[in-house]
Amino acid sequence: MNNTIKTILLSFISAIVGGYSFYLMSKPSNPAQNHNDDRVIDERTVSDTKMVNNKSIVELNGDFKKASKLATRSVVYIKTVSDAKYNSYDMFDFFFGGRGGRGRKQLASGSGVIFTDNGYIVTNNHVIEDAETIEVIHEKKSYKAKVIGTDPSSDIAVLKIEAKGLPSITRGTSKKLSVGEWVLAIGNPFNLTSTVTAGIVSAKGRDIDLLGGQFPLESFIQTDAAINPGNSGGALVNIKGQLVGINTAILSRTGSYAGYGFAVPVDIVAKVFNDLVQYGEVQKAFTGIKVNDLSTKLAQRFDIKANSFDGAVITDIEDGSEAAKAGLKQGDVILQINNDKIDGKSGFMEEMSYYRPGDKLKVTYRRGKQTKMVQLKLRNREGTTGVLKRQIFYSKKLGVELEKVSKAERQKLRIEKGGVKVVKVRRGLFSRLRMREGFVITHINRQVVNNPKDVEDLLLDLQGKVYIQGVSKDGTRGYYQFYF
Repeated sequence: MNNTIKTILLSFISAIVGGYSFYLMSKPSNPAQNHNDDRVIDERTVSDTKMVNNKSIVELNGDFKKASKLATRSVVYIKTVSDAKYNSYDMFDFFFGGRGGRGRKQLASGSGVIFTDNGYIVTNNHVIEDAETIEVIHEKKSYKAKVIGTDPSSDIAVLKIEAKGLPSITRGTSKKLSVGEWVLAIGNPFNLTSTVTAGIVSAKGRDIDLLGGQFPLESFIQTDAAINPGNSGGALVNIKGQLVGINTAILSRTGSYAGYGFAVPVDIVAKVFNDLVQYGEVQKAFTGIKVNDLSTKLAQRFDIKANSFDGAVITDIEDGSEAAKAGLKQGDVILQINNDKIDGKSGFMEEMSYYRPGDKLKVTYRRGKQTKMVQLKLRNREGTTGVLKRQIFYSKKLGVELEKVSKAERQKLRIEKGGVKVVKVRRGLFSRLRMREGFVITHINRQVVNNPKDVEDLLLDLQGKVYIQGVSKDGTRGYYQFYF
């Protein structure tokens, strides 16, 4: 009887995972050639899993031991220390430059994945956000980590530790990942190091309205593998032990595992990683269009008559953009980008994330009963095709990090002139004002501010009543008022 049960279980597991063949990691079709040189990692991944009769050794064994062993050694434990403050202010603090609250240290932890053997580590941005110090622990050895770059829009961050010969993880591809496929979640939940849980891919392309930034990228892999606090930044791997995602979030009413976990697809992570290491900023590509999932309501709004609701419908087009020049219109339904099918908004956003400014792509769309195709050349957030590097201005006197707002952000927030974004609030005037990070300052005492230095110069020179106008990151107009 026992032998019979084992045979049935073995056959069942083999049937599910047996068809997952060895393949090359997909990349976007026809990217511009000038972007392919000097990548830190290859965004086209080749698996080196040993195969027998087109099946991996893990699949033939019918268990998760090999996958766990391969991937667990590449997952690290991350500890952070940040400065938290009690919201205790008094009038002397406000007017005479006090510290603005009693400081205290806040400890937090998470997970990370070794991406290269020379010490580059990928984790979630929210794991290390606002951290003063970051400690990476691997095989009981501790390293001090440096932040190479962060991307709140995808919730990915890259760290660097001084080490060589580390066991970098083997990357698979999320693009070819199938719903129903076995996956393992590896991380450090509740400070329990090197914890492995198993589940399946429940869905792909999930948009759960989680991420921040002006241009959030949400196309999550959903899994029922147990993910808990501390798993963030850890690895989601397939049955071969190959990385397919970075564990990022859970959907739960209790804050703990409830059957819904979400991971950033590894194909997105690979591109973000290369951009952050090479340029310090993700090179986002813009078409000049806004899309949404095609629904009955939108079909009625744009008079779309179709038997299928597949595709992403264009709801808005930026004047003068490449899309507008190519003749795309509101109500057009995007069906393909190059040779890749687009099912909806998240699929469109994910596909666009693989490209860089300057790349050319073919867009297949439906207008009425006709299917058409146009070619677009992608632009950066300033409307050009060059590489952009982020420039942060730190004003020690004001206690704030500022940056000039990009053309794309101005258009999204409907800012006609100027604009300086509050990137990070430190101790000083801005913390006493309780100004929120992401707030865009447009005017100070009704004078337009065009760059971060304008903000510092105006605020240090003014006396009496000060009136700061601007726009929050959700587009709400507001102001801060105080007296010097």
